[in-house]
Amino acid sequence: MDSSLPLESRNGFSAPNRPVRPIRLVAIDMDGTLLPDFSTVVSARNQRALRDAQQAGIVVAIATGRRQAFTAPLLQDVGLRADTPLITSNGAVTRSFSGERIDFTHLNPEVARGLCGVLRGVGLLVFTLDKAANPDLIVEDIAKVRGRLGKWVESNRLSLKEVRPIEEALGDDVDLIQGMAAGTIAEMIEAERRLRICDWAGQFECIRTAYPGNDLSILDLLPKGVSKSSALARLAERLGIAQAETMAIGDNWNDESMLDWAGTGVLMGNATEELRTLAPKRGWRIGPSNSEDGVAVMLEEAIARLDSGLATGLVSARV
Repeated sequence: MDSSLPLESRNGFSAPNRPVRPIRLVAIDMDGTLLPDFSTVVSARNQRALRDAQQAGIVVAIATGRRQAFTAPLLQDVGLRADTPLITSNGAVTRSFSGERIDFTHLNPEVARGLCGVLRGVGLLVFTLDKAANPDLIVEDIAKVRGRLGKWVESNRLSLKEVRPIEEALGDDVDLIQGMAAGTIAEMIEAERRLRICDWAGQFECIRTAYPGNDLSILDLLPKGVSKSSALARLAERLGIAQAETMAIGDNWNDESMLDWAGTGVLMGNATEELRTLAPKRGWRIGPSNSEDGVAVMLEEAIARLDSGLATGLVSARV
C-alpha cells in the first residue's frame, strides 16, 4: 500500500469534495477511537496530539456514550485542560473536565417508565441518574447484568442500585440522563422493533452501538432531540465556531450523526464494513485505525493545516 496516498485513497475511497477550512473544534469518540481495543489507556502519541492541539488553539472535546464518572478517570493522566468539554451519555450532558456543567437535557421519567414495560424481557435495562453521589445507575436484575456485561458491572459496582420493578426508582422528581438497553445483536434488533411501534415512539431518541465481534449491541434511550451531533452543534454555537471549522472522529453507529454534522467527519479505519461502505456516500473521510493512533494522525494534520493558514495570513498581511 502506497503510504504517500491520501488516507481516503489508501482505503479505496475518493476524498470528499469539501472546502478545506482550518479546524477550530474537534469532537473525539472514546471507545474504538481514542482508546485501543481492549484497553483503557490513551496511547502516548494520542496524548501528545491532544495536548498539542489544545496548545495550537483547537478546542478538543471528548464525545462518548460513557457517562462523566466513567469517562474523566480515563483521561486523568493525559494532561488535558480543566475546561476541556466532555460530551457524555451520547450528548445528554456536557461538562468540563473539571466537572462544571455546561449543557444537559433530561429524559422524561414518564417516558422512561413506559419504556420499561416495552423492553422487559429483552436484554438488560439500566437508567442513569443525574446526581453526583452513588448510586447513580439503576438496574432491575444485577445477576442478569453480570451475565452479559460482567466487566462493566465490576467497574461500576459502587454506582449500581437494584430496584424491582425498576419503575419504582423512576418517579417524576428523578433527574434521568438516559436509559440503556443491552444484549445480543438479535435481542437488540427485537428491542428496536418494539420501540418503533410502542406508544412512546417519537418521544425519545434511540441510538445504537454495535460490537459484532462480541455479539453485543447497546441501545441508548435519550431525551428527544439529543445526540452527539446536537451537543456538538450547541457547543460550537456557544464557542462562536462555524460548522465548517469542526471535525468529528468516531467509529460506531452512535457517532453517525456527529460525523454527518461536522464540517469534516472522520470514520476510523477499524469501523465495521457497513459503516466504511457508507463513508463515500456521506462525505466522511476514513482515517487510520485506533491501533494506528488514528486520532493523533488526524489531529496532527489539523494542527498543520492551522499553522499553514496562520503562515499564509501573515504573508498576506505583509504583502
